[in-house]
Amino acid sequence: MNLPALPEMRAEQDPNGPAIADDFVELTNAEFASAVAIASGVLRSRGILAGDVVAIMLPNSTSFVVGLFAAWRLGAIVTPINPSLAADEVEHQLHDSAAKVVVTLPQRLAEVPHSVVAITDLVPRSTSTAVAVPEWLSSSADLALLIYTSGTTGRPKGVMLDHGNVDAMCSMLIEGFGLDSAAHSLLILPLFHVNGIVVSTLSPLLAGGRATIAGRFDATSFFDRVERARPTYFSGVPAIYAMLADLPSDVSPDTSSLEFAVCGAAPASVELLAKFQDRFGVPIIEGYGLSEGTCASTVNPLRDVRKAGTVGPPLPGQSVRIVNGDGRDVDRGMAGEVLIKGENVMRGYLNKPEETAATITEEGWLRTGDIGYLDEDGYLTLVDRAKDMLIRGGENIYPKEIEDVVYQLPGVFEAAVVGRSHPVLGEEPVLLISLASGTSLGENDIRDHLVGKVSKFKVPAEILIVESLPKNPVGKIDKPSIRKKVSAAVS
Repeated sequence: MNLPALPEMRAEQDPNGPAIADDFVELTNAEFASAVAIASGVLRSRGILAGDVVAIMLPNSTSFVVGLFAAWRLGAIVTPINPSLAADEVEHQLHDSAAKVVVTLPQRLAEVPHSVVAITDLVPRSTSTAVAVPEWLSSSADLALLIYTSGTTGRPKGVMLDHGNVDAMCSMLIEGFGLDSAAHSLLILPLFHVNGIVVSTLSPLLAGGRATIAGRFDATSFFDRVERARPTYFSGVPAIYAMLADLPSDVSPDTSSLEFAVCGAAPASVELLAKFQDRFGVPIIEGYGLSEGTCASTVNPLRDVRKAGTVGPPLPGQSVRIVNGDGRDVDRGMAGEVLIKGENVMRGYLNKPEETAATITEEGWLRTGDIGYLDEDGYLTLVDRAKDMLIRGGENIYPKEIEDVVYQLPGVFEAAVVGRSHPVLGEEPVLLISLASGTSLGENDIRDHLVGKVSKFKVPAEILIVESLPKNPVGKIDKPSIRKKVSAAVS
């Protein structure tokens, strides 16, 4: 499928059929195609050519999707930016990706470096016709997306996904979920995540269906939106299902349009999934994947055996191996590192050949760094997550990002961030600090230093100033020991 041509193809087949909608706008296929054509003309007028990078820093809206397809129409690459990132984090992504243009809101203009052109109106109201631009026919090897994901070595790095990756992922999801022209997703996850782009937007549109884009998630109004939009599915994270399952008992919505819901991004307890399903009558299919695998690799099947506690078998077209430290396959039921292979595996990390080589084997297997095992039916169960990463409400947090900022504060001797469990968010970060002699920093000083330098969701829930941090036999900070102490303090 030539993704850049999708809006025009839908407009030709069913011009008056619904395509995308948000809290304020509903676009038919013809209106969607027209908006994309106009927006691509605006991008071309700002010098965008094939191979250039267009950054999109917008909240969930139809404008984001229009901008995505407008860039692809020109053969450009899109890097989505989380609108809640701090200015330093935005600048890093713009610089690292070499973005020539950023599509954003007027109130964010002050944060855009002078070297990057800012656009705040992709589809000007005064423009009624599209500017003619040469037709671009993408090949599978052309880059489509640069998704930034945090790494254990500090700064986020760009995951290079080409059109072949995106096409393959969408085909796998369409087959795995059984999507067709009746598919209607309600998007509640952010569009700067590959999940929001692929699972809730591209896949239903490619299947001939539609997507409704919700704004900021609010548990108290979520089911009102479901009753108005009548979607057939939505994708969420455990924190969302926990909040919905805990709504007052008198909340009894009409969920009859929903055929299923998808849960991913973080492990969900069997009890949580059962609580939601029993209360609202909507089956949840839990899955697992990484940005490096264009989103999803395993999913509990909707119309076959779903095994609670597992993340299901591989999606069609993908393979999963479990290997030991020597890279050899282990027996079923034995734990080891999870490896993934398929046309969905990323091209690599932008400008990081060494990290790419360490992550993708010569045979094309993606080393996830996650530990799990396969049962006799090929269903994957995750045992541990990659390295020290923690997940707060579906957002990945890598402790070193926070620690690096903390170390910028004079007087900090040692710092360590670990996760502790939270009943709704899943996990939350806790920061432990020891101070240099003669220093009198307080918790408020440290918190004030962090605010504005890291995203709000990365700010630790608790900051503990301690005399010293425990060490392991080789002198490194003993994080497993810290996690145990932090967990014991709240149990």
